[in-house]
Amino acid sequence: MPTGDPNVVLIANPGADLYGSDRMVLETVRGLVGAGRRVVVTVPHTGPLVPLLEDAGAEVVECATPIVRKGLLNARGLVELVVTSIRSVGPGLRLIRRVDPGAVIVNTITPPLWILLGRISRRLTVCHVHEGEGSVAGIVRRALYLPLVFTNRVIANSDFTRRVLATSAPRVADRTIVVHNAVPGADAVETPRDTLTAPTRLLYVGRLSHRKGVHVAIDALDVLVREGRDVRLDVVGAVFPGNEAYLAELHAQVARCALGDRVSFLGFKSSVWDDLARSDIAVITSLVDETFGNTAVEAALAARPAVVSEVGGLPEAVSHSQSATLVAPGDASALATAIAAKIDDWPTQAALAVSDSAAVAEAFSSERYTDGILAALRR
Repeated sequence: MPTGDPNVVLIANPGADLYGSDRMVLETVRGLVGAGRRVVVTVPHTGPLVPLLEDAGAEVVECATPIVRKGLLNARGLVELVVTSIRSVGPGLRLIRRVDPGAVIVNTITPPLWILLGRISRRLTVCHVHEGEGSVAGIVRRALYLPLVFTNRVIANSDFTRRVLATSAPRVADRTIVVHNAVPGADAVETPRDTLTAPTRLLYVGRLSHRKGVHVAIDALDVLVREGRDVRLDVVGAVFPGNEAYLAELHAQVARCALGDRVSFLGFKSSVWDDLARSDIAVITSLVDETFGNTAVEAALAARPAVVSEVGGLPEAVSHSQSATLVAPGDASALATAIAAKIDDWPTQAALAVSDSAAVAEAFSSERYTDGILAALRR
């Protein structure tokens, strides 16, 4: 039987940034603290997430741990992973003994050592899985999810993720529950423009990487401009370290298409609501599996119609959004056609988007999310 204080929860997070899975840790903390739990969050280093966690009522402790990344999937990387794991066992066990949690939540599969530490310490061990790597080769995918066999319970952020787990780690299928992300909206919703006078403003929000398909959005913009439409694109997000070449490729693509006065790269922002309020149509252009799609939900919460890649868990994220249109991933022509259709049918699309805002706020509320997390922690 699991041991420890059932009113104390230790959450192991692989970083301290403000991307999707990090924001879900923040929602988890808020829900658990609101339910009367003491919450301690361990991160391997400091970052912008830390003060937000503390403001939400969590205690934050830095504790080094190995993080599984694709760059480590080679001989030298695996040796580094093993060495870091050995060095991290002692500090991790001491933290568990000091905090004495009744449950350990490991956020994502990338810090797998915490799963092992939770189990050998006889704590209820839960992994919150945000990765549904359905396109990864079978043997790599099975190795990636192998640590989940040591969990007591698994939380999947979508039905898509659950299906990937069922094929990659069949032994954990019967202990997996789906808890869709909580996506809080802005304090106030600014309704879409009544009349779509030129220029029409498109908005991309997310990490800048090839798999996110930002270049497809630029290609679609080029198609629309060549058709004679006055359209602009704002890009909110940044590349991850080591992928600066992709940003250079995007700038070169903009120059090649003579779109310099129509594309604005605005960098990473911790809040996107002001940019959504200034936009007309959101574009989510992922090329490969997205396990859910917070940005698609945020567009709906902001009452903005969206054109979304039909891949991974994105259809789930827009299942309550009548103003969202699904298109084949990577098809710039289809993306441009869907955007043009929304422009030409603007009064209807704007009205649907306003209706979507309330429906989506209920479907992906913090209350529903917290109920799911608490259910996963019941012994």
